[in-house]
Amino acid sequence: MPAQILDGNAIAASLRLEIAATVQARTEAGLREPGLAVLLVGDDPASQIYVRHKRRDCQQVHFKSDVRELPGDTSQQQLFAMIDELNEDPSIDGILVQLPLPEHIDPSAVLERIDPHKDVDGYHPYNIGRLALRQPVLRSCTPKGIMQLLEHTGTAIRGLDATIVGASNHVGRPMALELLIAGCTVTTAHKFSKDTRSHVARADILVSATGKPGLIRGDWIKPGAIVIDVGITREASGHLVGDVEFEVAAERAAWITPVPGGVGPMTRLALLQNALQSAESRDP
Repeated sequence: MPAQILDGNAIAASLRLEIAATVQARTEAGLREPGLAVLLVGDDPASQIYVRHKRRDCQQVHFKSDVRELPGDTSQQQLFAMIDELNEDPSIDGILVQLPLPEHIDPSAVLERIDPHKDVDGYHPYNIGRLALRQPVLRSCTPKGIMQLLEHTGTAIRGLDATIVGASNHVGRPMALELLIAGCTVTTAHKFSKDTRSHVARADILVSATGKPGLIRGDWIKPGAIVIDVGITREASGHLVGDVEFEVAAERAAWITPVPGGVGPMTRLALLQNALQSAESRDP
């Protein structure tokens, strides 16, 4: 039987309604709307699209949005000064610096400059450390969104074998922590792994986040597995594809995310959830 599709667009739309209802209840109770600041340095076309999506998401859930588009020659110190200002602004609950940054700016230093309690991307070492200690505060958005996709399947995942392909700081590593907390037996395959196929073939849950189109062959997938494809690459034809050979994998998996429309909408949803969580933690 073909896999059921994990429609991130539909799931995220439903959960955004819940956020909007919570914000409405807050304002009716005399509390302020959550505030999200987004900083974009330079004119990267993909980043501009992502920022437009985030501005629209804020409008849909009645958040205050403060989007600042800065020239590509903005210095690191100028960016630090803006982050410091937003850290002190009581109307701002979340600060997001859109990546990638120009080469002259150190992204690690920038992310660490953000108040960890306003780090709605969940990238700050404080928040990753809290997650590692099983005491999460603001969780990395893509793994957080994926955990909600897994919840949507209705599958009891405790004790299942999970394989993550890719070990990035923003997805692979925090994803491993999330699945460990959920009670899975977790394997991370990476560029030094000698037999990625065998790790994939035994996975009840597969999360691939490499950005290498077609890396995961569909016939590697364990029958009945849940397949989460984080990778997204635009081919020369303009077609967007993921890491996983979708058509073949969909004949073997129980659940699978499409590309696009699977993980991406849930990442943006998790950003809103984190901003709301931050606002609620700051209420008097």
